[in-house]
Amino acid sequence: MWWRSSALWEVADLSGKREPERFDRIPSREEMRAALAERHGEEIQRAVEKASVAVCGLGGLGSNVAVALARAGVGRLHLIDFDEVDITNLNRQQYDACQTGRSKTDALKENLLRISPYISIETDNTRITEENAARLLAGEDIICEAFDSAEDKAMLVNFLLENMPEKYVVAASGMAGLESANTIKTRKVAGRFYLCGDGKSDIADGGGLFASRVMACAAHQANMILRIIMGRLEA
Repeated sequence: MWWRSSALWEVADLSGKREPERFDRIPSREEMRAALAERHGEEIQRAVEKASVAVCGLGGLGSNVAVALARAGVGRLHLIDFDEVDITNLNRQQYDACQTGRSKTDALKENLLRISPYISIETDNTRITEENAARLLAGEDIICEAFDSAEDKAMLVNFLLENMPEKYVVAASGMAGLESANTIKTRKVAGRFYLCGDGKSDIADGGGLFASRVMACAAHQANMILRIIMGRLEA
């Protein structure tokens, strides 16, 4: 027989004896770092844990990128979005049903800290514009563009390329529908600008947005960000 009391699970055997077993212990910072270094190698882990990445937009792309980077052990994430979690987000975004109505910045920060409890997370619950982008993104070397609308994507990418050319920009275009995931690619467009996606599919075409394909594109973005951190600058 199983039952739950707080974070304590207890198992009752046929003799009636109860043997409590805890599942709420959080590994220490040292334990988690050692585990990551064992998987990634010490050189990679040192670079990853020193990295700081801004994720602009916390929807299907941004929330999945943030989770991938947190799991990889990236030391600092800057999460930026103005929106709240909606029930329509749950089919592809990294939120729980109980978080609907909450700000995406707060909800995602909470989820990331459960995954990587020692990560440093800064949040800005605001919309990025040409007027505030320079201030918001001054502290990060790598910027992940993960907006929904083509207009917002173009605004941010163009602003960064024109006004903050020292930044690495990893953007996305084309992940709607159920076409083959193999059509999603990572391209180095120019200088420090990378673009992930199939470059053509659009939700306006009626194909919808599915976790499988959106997450594939987000994985391309996260992988390119990790490659940039390691100085592997070719797509």
